[in-house]
Amino acid sequence: MGEDPDREGLVDTPARVARSYEFLTSGYHQSQAEIIGSAVFTQQVDHMVIVRDIELYSLCEHHLLPFFGRCHLGYIADGTVLGVSKLARLVDMYARRLQIQERLTEQVAQAIMDQGAAGAGVVIEAQHLCMMMRGVEKQNSLMTTSAVLGTFRHSPTTRNEFQTLIARSRPRTD
Repeated sequence: MGEDPDREGLVDTPARVARSYEFLTSGYHQSQAEIIGSAVFTQQVDHMVIVRDIELYSLCEHHLLPFFGRCHLGYIADGTVLGVSKLARLVDMYARRLQIQERLTEQVAQAIMDQGAAGAGVVIEAQHLCMMMRGVEKQNSLMTTSAVLGTFRHSPTTRNEFQTLIARSRPRTD
C-alpha cells in the first residue's frame, strides 16, 4: 500500500482487525439450538407472526466488505410460537458469517421452518459496499431478496398477506 506499518496509528491495527473479524464472523460459533434455547412456547394459534425492520450487518464473502440493511420475517405458528428476540438473534447469527444476501435470506427462512412453523417468509433489503465503494460505484442501489417456504410458498393468499403487512408504513412516534 505504501504505508509505514510502524506508524503510531497502524502499530496495533492488525490486532484490532483480527478482533473485529472475530466479532463479525461470530455466527460460525453459534447454532440454532443455542440461539432458540427454551424460547419455543406452546400456544394453540395458527396465525401469522411478523417482525419487521430487523437491522442486519454482514460481510460479503466475495470482497469482505460490509452489506447492511433490514430483514422482515414472518411465520405461521403451528401450535408453538418463538420468543420474538430469538428471531432477531437468528438473523444476527447467520449475518455474522461470510455471506451472500441470497443465502442469508434462505437460511433465516429455513431456520424458522426448523422450529416447527407451518410456513415462513423472509425479505431482506440491503446496501452492499462492494457495489458502492468499488466496481460500479452505485450509491443508491438496494438489493431485495425473498424466501418463502411452506404455506407462504403454496398459498398466494398467505404470501400476499405477508407482503402487504411488511409494506405498511411505520407508525409515527412523534
